[in-house]
Amino acid sequence: MSYSVGQVAGFAGVTVRTLHHYDDIGLLVPSERSHAGHRRYSDADLDRLQQILFYRELGFPLDEVAALLEGLATGTSDPRAHLRRQHELLTARIEKLQKMAAAVEHAMEARTMGINLTPEEKFEVFGDKDPEQYAQEAEQRWGGTETYAESQRRAARYTKEDWKRLQAEVDDWSERYTALMAEGEPPTGERALDLAEEHRRHIGTWYYECPYEMHQTLGDMYVSDERFKAFYDSMRPGLAEHLRDAIKANAARHTS
Repeated sequence: MSYSVGQVAGFAGVTVRTLHHYDDIGLLVPSERSHAGHRRYSDADLDRLQQILFYRELGFPLDEVAALLEGLATGTSDPRAHLRRQHELLTARIEKLQKMAAAVEHAMEARTMGINLTPEEKFEVFGDKDPEQYAQEAEQRWGGTETYAESQRRAARYTKEDWKRLQAEVDDWSERYTALMAEGEPPTGERALDLAEEHRRHIGTWYYECPYEMHQTLGDMYVSDERFKAFYDSMRPGLAEHLRDAIKANAARHTS
């Protein structure tokens, strides 16, 4: 059985022009010709083409590929040594690709925030809030911790739709918390405690595990750090301190 140059090009994923070039330089000369003079390739030709493409993929120039295959054809090269050579080259290639993949993964995790959105998408999701506003300080404070690393791993996987769901949860929580404050609910009230617990679970769901002790530390920071305080107080004046107190009372409720 033989195959046309167009069929072989389709099988091998190369162009007809490439096959013509291989024929012209004697690297892959078709075993047959049709009555009209068209190239016809045998199964043995396809085997040889497979070897050629293998070495080309590894970066060998055509003249070296020709020399390697000539050695096999004339018996001056040991087929077993040839296979060992292929195995060695493939193993080295795999190791190199694994290192490249590790480097890419490291680069992804090393992003300040793992928010892979265009500026337009960021505005669509977060409005006029900048999700990376505190990223540099967060890295300086917690960059060497497993908690920070976990938040980066999670964030790097989120899609635009994930960020939209996250932000929708934040907006819904904010509306309910400002409403209970407007109604005079104290930080120790049941609804305030429930929303403090929801706040803790939101962090655990989207960023990193947040035990009660850590949650209380965050609550203190919401008041002591003027920028975080401004963020929460922008929802309603006094919300940062109210939330801090609710977080402490909620922790006591669950750990006492």
